[in-house]
Amino acid sequence: MKIDLDTIEKVAHLARLEVKEEEKQGLLDDMNRILTFMDKLNEVNTENVEPLVYMNEEVNIFRDDEVKPTISRTEGLRNAPSQDGKYFRVAKVINKK
Repeated sequence: MKIDLDTIEKVAHLARLEVKEEEKQGLLDDMNRILTFMDKLNEVNTENVEPLVYMNEEVNIFRDDEVKPTISRTEGLRNAPSQDGKYFRVAKVINKK
């Protein structure tokens, strides 16, 4: 599979990235190299290879869930740069079209 400049633009749009014209060729080369490498990996016989679940032999040690004291809403909002008494107020980051 080969990637073209249209694909770079579509991926950039979906990822909400601004890609400058001079960067597109570099991205195109990099993505095609990645896909070429993936094709090489697909050629390797992995029939008798066990799936890797963990990278090391360490065992996760779980702790018991405990109820602990929490801070009040007032204490939580005390250092907020902007709040309305109940919630943090943040700048709008999504514009509906």
